[in-house]
Amino acid sequence: MTVRKKDEGVLLVVSGPSGAGKGTICNALRQLHPEIRYSISVTTRPQRVGEVDGVNYFFTTEENFRKMLAEDAFLEYAEVYTNLYGTPRKQVLDMVKDGQTVLLEIDIQGAMQVKKKFPSGIFIYVVPPSLQELSHRLYARDTDTQEVIQARLNKVTDELALAHKYDYIVVNDKLDEAVDKVRAIMVAERCKLSRNQEQINHIFDRYIIKEVL
Repeated sequence: MTVRKKDEGVLLVVSGPSGAGKGTICNALRQLHPEIRYSISVTTRPQRVGEVDGVNYFFTTEENFRKMLAEDAFLEYAEVYTNLYGTPRKQVLDMVKDGQTVLLEIDIQGAMQVKKKFPSGIFIYVVPPSLQELSHRLYARDTDTQEVIQARLNKVTDELALAHKYDYIVVNDKLDEAVDKVRAIMVAERCKLSRNQEQINHIFDRYIIKEVL
């Protein structure tokens, strides 16, 4: 019995300014679609109480991280407050090759790195309805100092200037509507002709040719 080759899956890259709500949207998407695979990052950050290696992060040493970086083992990486974070290339690409939908929730700089290495990914940019609303959300979270919040707001203009590099833009005004839009993007991309060539070949070979004969 011949095993039919699988079509390639979809890599969804979701990013946007801090406070835009990309994390909330991604969490909702994963609850609605448990089949979505979520990429686990490699980090040099110390493991916190309750965290599980290989579930929350792949924890490693800085020496090993630098070695992986030299081997081009990451789709993207960043240094955040002296700790290193990276998205493992092989893990993500193997899942996509296996026909799965993989979700990356990363910052804008990381998304641009991924786009250079995997341009066929689907890049979704989440934005707030206004800068005033973004400011309100950042203050309402009550997790950062006023100086940190102001720094984030000052960075928004530069980040918004990169919006044209994305495939889709989703305004997160009402959460349910924003989640529905991302779901619609995911479903539409999975149905693209270019992503279903093996399925089309199977239908053609099994049904159409027989009808012709």
